[in-house]
Amino acid sequence: MIKQLQNRFILISMLSVLLVLTIIIGAINILNYQKVVQDAKNILTILAENNGTFPNHLHLSKQKNPDSKNNSSPSDLTPRPEDAFEKNDPTEPPTPPKSHTKNFSPEMPYETRYFSILLNEDGTIFSTDTGKIAAIDPDTASLYATKVWNSKKDSGFLSSYRYLKKTDPEKTRIIFLDCTRSLSTFRSFLLTSILVSALGLFSVLILVLFFSRIVMKPVSESYEKQRQFITDAGHEIKTPLTIIDANREILEMEYGENEWFQGIQKQTARLASLTNQLIYLSRMEEPKNQLQKIDFSISDLAEEIIQSFLPLAATQEKIFSTDIAPLLSFHGDEPSVRQLISILLDNAIKYSPPQGTIEVTLKKRGKNICFTIYNTTKQISQEQLPHLFDRFYRTDASRNSETGGYGIGLSIAHAVTKAHKGKITAESKDGCSLLVTVIL
Repeated sequence: MIKQLQNRFILISMLSVLLVLTIIIGAINILNYQKVVQDAKNILTILAENNGTFPNHLHLSKQKNPDSKNNSSPSDLTPRPEDAFEKNDPTEPPTPPKSHTKNFSPEMPYETRYFSILLNEDGTIFSTDTGKIAAIDPDTASLYATKVWNSKKDSGFLSSYRYLKKTDPEKTRIIFLDCTRSLSTFRSFLLTSILVSALGLFSVLILVLFFSRIVMKPVSESYEKQRQFITDAGHEIKTPLTIIDANREILEMEYGENEWFQGIQKQTARLASLTNQLIYLSRMEEPKNQLQKIDFSISDLAEEIIQSFLPLAATQEKIFSTDIAPLLSFHGDEPSVRQLISILLDNAIKYSPPQGTIEVTLKKRGKNICFTIYNTTKQISQEQLPHLFDRFYRTDASRNSETGGYGIGLSIAHAVTKAHKGKITAESKDGCSLLVTVIL
């Protein structure tokens, strides 16, 4: 149990750290990607507003610097056919600065790689401008423009290029901006953040594994003391119970039988049974509990135990049916498995109403043994099912049940199943029946 609690603590801690890292790294990378897209959008907007080129004031600000050299290429000075199509007057003054260009440096026109294509209203290519990029030739530019035209989108990514479509009544200009460097930086940062997060997560795992032992040590010691107390107290209680029962027998021999002696005998027997069950449960939950596992026929064992319960079921007029697969062998602790089956059968008979139905099955399911017990019962809610295997839990909150149980039988069944690395579950589909399934 302590080991399960420690594993659950580690799991919850690691999931919490993973969730926080995912949110932080995800948010940072999303913002980083949005910054790349926004920067590209701003540049493309400038180019679209200036007929596929940067405004003159950015070039002029570079040229007015006395320390700068004339870096203008012939292509910058040669008129382009699309400029004639735009009907721009060469005598017009330079384009005045716009609000979204104030954050760009004069170096931007010389650092940016882009190309543009001018199309007629029917989608035929009128001209291409690839003078500002070396990786794209006119044929490739035309191919890219055709893909964007057919996609019917105004902006987006095509390969490593961010494009923007500007449509006028008589023409359409599609501008492509090379974002290879920005996307490469984004991908590198994304990969680095993931690797650093994985390294951090692994480091946290090492620390949690180390400190979980320190955190769980007081709980482990408390649980061990509780378990030891139950075992010691059980043994101490056995001695006075034996003496009380022996004195009762002597008095009964001297004064004869009466209701008082019968009451003493009944209650000492109940207390002795409860003590033995608590000791047995404590031993089954020991972390170093070594079961004496052997190969035995679980089919024969189930048939034997069922036969011993048939007369009891018959006296209570309960419908008892079985389906036991023959010749099933199991490797485990035979007394513990006997105790498991006996507890479940006893529980089914106790809590099924008169003329109730009890069905027992034992089958092989893959590599496992599946043992099920179904019985009709009084009203049982879905909220009660998860607590059926808790110690001293009774569905009757007043604890005035006439069955005489202690609420510890299913806890023992759970402990036996767990000791054999199995699984036990309880379910009720209609609220008036109970199906207990044991997988060994």
